Amino acid sequence: MSAPAVRMLVNGHAGDVVPALDRGLAYGDGLFETIRFVDGVAPLWPRHMERLRLSCARLLLPAPDAELLLAEAVQVVQEWVQAVVRITITRGLGERGYALPAVAHPHRVVAGFVAPALTADIYSQGVRLRVCDIRLAEQPRLAGMKHLNRLEQVLARAEWNDLAVADGLLCDTSGRVVSSTMANLFAVIDGGLVTPSLERCGVAGVARAEVLATQAVQVRDIALDELRHASELFLSSSVRGILPVQAVADTVYVPGPATRAMQRHWRALGFPMEQA
Repeated sequence: MSAPAVRMLVNGHAGDVVPALDRGLAYGDGLFETIRFVDGVAPLWPRHMERLRLSCARLLLPAPDAELLLAEAVQVVQEWVQAVVRITITRGLGERGYALPAVAHPHRVVAGFVAPALTADIYSQGVRLRVCDIRLAEQPRLAGMKHLNRLEQVLARAEWNDLAVADGLLCDTSGRVVSSTMANLFAVIDGGLVTPSLERCGVAGVARAEVLATQAVQVRDIALDELRHASELFLSSSVRGILPVQAVADTVYVPGPATRAMQRHWRALGFPMEQA
């Protein structure tokens, strides 16, 4: 199988190498954004840049120039109709040890990939999830950010190799639902749309932010058992869009009006993958 097409810029120059002593490699000291482009345009770009800016402030990182990032992102996806850009920002080099360098000189990596192909039936019928054994640790100082430490998600994804299972549902150490390994979760419970609170852990996705800005959604703690009584479940992802959930383990769901309304909204934003 041939390697996927990729174009990469490191600090604005073509290449795929960062220093071995980069703090992003040594400590996971940095952030990343994964952005869907369609014909050279990223409909959710402002939301990605806002999250990146706020997260940089929380990590005491200098925020990158958004216009520069956009120019580099457009460069690495040129001529691709459907593409994904990953922007990685690290704190760069520093003295050995955890102490922050007196002056940070961040490294930025902008990588473009051909978007993964997804079949129409995934959007019409939905995907199957399993409940992961691993639990997400609670750390409010890092909650919401897309920081570079994704080891919990890596270990969660290692729990299964069944091709019929598209993703895994993650809970925190108290058994509260947080997200899937790759997306945020929404559920219709007692007629209302709800999504898990992410104050303790988890990634606050930009697609999640778009749903929250579009629909009346209650953000609250959700016990795993509550999902058994939900009438609809769907995932939100900046790369894959709005995906209905067909089943979680043995509990089966049918895509309903809330899911379909958000899929129509995604198409109106300029994403072609959603099925009306």
